[in-house]
Amino acid sequence: MKKILGLFTVGAMAAGLTLMAQDTAKDNAKKAGSDVKEVGKATGRAAKHTGKAVAKGTKKGVNKTAGATEKGAEKVKDKTATPPQN
Repeated sequence: MKKILGLFTVGAMAAGLTLMAQDTAKDNAKKAGSDVKEVGKATGRAAKHTGKAVAKGTKKGVNKTAGATEKGAEKVKDKTATPPQN
């Protein structure tokens, strides 16, 4: 009887440890959901950084073009100005 009880106890402990070590389907679903959430957040941050970089580059290009236009306008103004008469 002691042998049977001992084997039963050892078997129950082994089964309990095995069940505790395994993830359930619910746990796996939670982990997958949190992983998807993190990926979504990372994608949002990347899009935000990209948008800021594009805005900065656009602003720089517009300002550079405006400066070149102003410089060209000055050249035209100098060429079309009437010379002083003596």
